[in-house]
Amino acid sequence: MTTGTSSCIFCRIVRGEMRAEVVYRTPTAVAIRDVNPQAPVHVLVFPTEHVDSLGEAADPGLLGSLLVTAREVAAREQVDRRGYRVVINTNAEAGQTVPHLHLHVLGGRRMTWPPG
Repeated sequence: MTTGTSSCIFCRIVRGEMRAEVVYRTPTAVAIRDVNPQAPVHVLVFPTEHVDSLGEAADPGLLGSLLVTAREVAAREQVDRRGYRVVINTNAEAGQTVPHLHLHVLGGRRMTWPPG
């Protein structure tokens, strides 16, 4: 884990240097609307502390808090009863485009399988 970088978009949002539509916040996580939504509900949940990816995450408590935050976001967005998906892309080949651990909370439409 590092303390964040000046160029990391999510670190800049956490520090208040960049605007985003924040839908929920805890002391350890921020949830924002995705600017390029792939579903009617598409919220990104990321830790306030910089962690490059799931592969770099070492704190089980942090990972658990991110999942609890994702569940809370689904409830607040009213997709918890019908169904929602939580996705973590890890590294470039899996589609991670921002090198800061984040979860995608997707809902509001029927999801297909297999994804991607």
